[in-house]
Amino acid sequence: MGHELTHRYTHVESGLVENVVIRRTTDTDAYPSGWKYTFHLGTVQDLTLIRYDNAHEDTKGHELHTAGGETDVSFSGIEERLSAFWASADEYWDAVGGTPPRPY
Repeated sequence: MGHELTHRYTHVESGLVENVVIRRTTDTDAYPSGWKYTFHLGTVQDLTLIRYDNAHEDTKGHELHTAGGETDVSFSGIEERLSAFWASADEYWDAVGGTPPRPY
């Protein structure tokens, strides 16, 4: 089963790291949504601030990871999930004056 890279970038600035990877997949047994993704914002010291992913979608679903733990979240589409990530990440970027290059 294949995974087609749709979008990827990493941005490091002001002590923060933003990493976005989106793949379209035909492996619908492991990824019923048809997407394999991770949207991560953390510190250069390796602390996760926000991470949305579906690394174990077939068994655990879609998840939101924060410094406080992980939570299951519903999935209504890749665009909505990416927009939610960017909105949350922007609060951190605004606090440090960072400007990640995003196509929106």
